[in-house]
Amino acid sequence: MNAPTRRSFLGLAQNAVAAAAVGAIGVHFIDAAEAMPVAPHPGQAGALPDLVTEVQWGRRRRRVCWWHRGRRRCRWR
Repeated sequence: MNAPTRRSFLGLAQNAVAAAAVGAIGVHFIDAAEAMPVAPHPGQAGALPDLVTEVQWGRRRRRVCWWHRGRRRCRWR
């Protein structure tokens, strides 16, 4: 039987760390999936429940920057 080398030990340690990271990420996603709400009536895809309101579309102001005569100008538009 061959004696373990430093390269094989480091490879094993690296694989163990990667497996632990994947496991931790998987647990995180499972917790997030359990916290997500589920539709009360999945069969009624077209009907809006009472809790949902229609989106009101309007104009929102936003900050816009542009160059004017070598200087930068930022204003709300």
